[in-house]
Amino acid sequence: MNRRGFLGGLATLAGSVFGGQRSFAVAGASPSKPGKITGFGESENVYAELGLTTIINAHLTETVIGGSLIRPEALAVMEKAAKHFVVMMDLEAAVGKRISEMLKLPQGYGVVVTSGAAAAIVNGYAAILTGNDPTFIKQIPDLTGMKSEVIIQRAHRSEWDHQIRTTGAKIIEVETVEDVHRAINERTAAMHFQNFSDPDGQIRRADWLKLAHDANVPTFLDAAADVPPKSRLWEYANMGFDLIAFSGGKAIRGPQTTGLLIGRQEMVHNALLNMSPNEDTIGRPNKVGKEEILGLLKALEVYLAEDQDVVDKEQSTQLETIANKLSKIPGVTFTRNVSPIKNHFPSLQVHMDPARFSATPRDIAAQLAAMKPSIIVGGEASTIEMTAIDLQPGEEKIVADALASALTAHSV
Repeated sequence: MNRRGFLGGLATLAGSVFGGQRSFAVAGASPSKPGKITGFGESENVYAELGLTTIINAHLTETVIGGSLIRPEALAVMEKAAKHFVVMMDLEAAVGKRISEMLKLPQGYGVVVTSGAAAAIVNGYAAILTGNDPTFIKQIPDLTGMKSEVIIQRAHRSEWDHQIRTTGAKIIEVETVEDVHRAINERTAAMHFQNFSDPDGQIRRADWLKLAHDANVPTFLDAAADVPPKSRLWEYANMGFDLIAFSGGKAIRGPQTTGLLIGRQEMVHNALLNMSPNEDTIGRPNKVGKEEILGLLKALEVYLAEDQDVVDKEQSTQLETIANKLSKIPGVTFTRNVSPIKNHFPSLQVHMDPARFSATPRDIAAQLAAMKPSIIVGGEASTIEMTAIDLQPGEEKIVADALASALTAHSV
């Protein structure tokens, strides 16, 4: 059977994406467990085998250094998932149904797992623009015959706008309510809201939503790094946002290659039509594997069950270990806070009196980053900033010692 015929057979088997789930696995022997690894992977540090320096992450869950650390439970499920085949459309439907139930989403809302929050933006906007029209799905980013404009507040512009523009949509900047009324026209496809920028724009979240709904325009909320608190996973859907994007590889600690697109059932369905495994779609390159999909499901289950207060206390204790070590150095003071929206977990700010040190926080951060293993902290103006969300047990002592040594060496 050729590839097209095989895929057509699977489509018949899979049926409606959100209809009855008829997943299947290959019967018979599963792949055997590998014995002792030889060659690449024989040591405990596969990165060192490639000549790379590993990182102690005392900063944030940043994609550039690999996101977060996957939960062990998720890794165990991913290993099980790797032993069988399954119809991917059925898997997405079944996992989406399970997550919708876990989050207790409002009636008429669904979920699809994407290859990161950025892919959720591309796939979500493709869904808004094309609907379920097969001609439009193949045609995009040529938007001939489709709506083509997305309205965004100027204060909400970001690097992630590129994902919107990937679909061919044109971004229309606004600042005031009057600007929005003037901007909405027959070409308007959606109104976009960058969640962590809520305090920065003139139009706040709830007002933006009302403006869009009054004009019968879909709304997209980018909330990629905005859990915890876990309630945000369902709060924005309950507010009425049509589509919401979250990262799966940050505080949820699923695979870095995963994200959640939560939204109205029809739009979520159309997003899936615009993405892998479907061919000739704009989302085909944004492939998420069966292992990652199930790994995210397990990570989310564990995340929802854990006590956030306990987690925050553990992180705060690690940060206090660092603060206690540095408190003996003249010219060092501290503040502690929790960011209100993005990266909403405990953080420690180490303030350096410029008169007492011959180096800046950026210099100190660069010095730590050059160590082996590399230590990553934030260094801005007169402040070094840290979190413990990605510190493994005991690493706070390594960070404390390294920082104390660097600050002492530059004391004047």
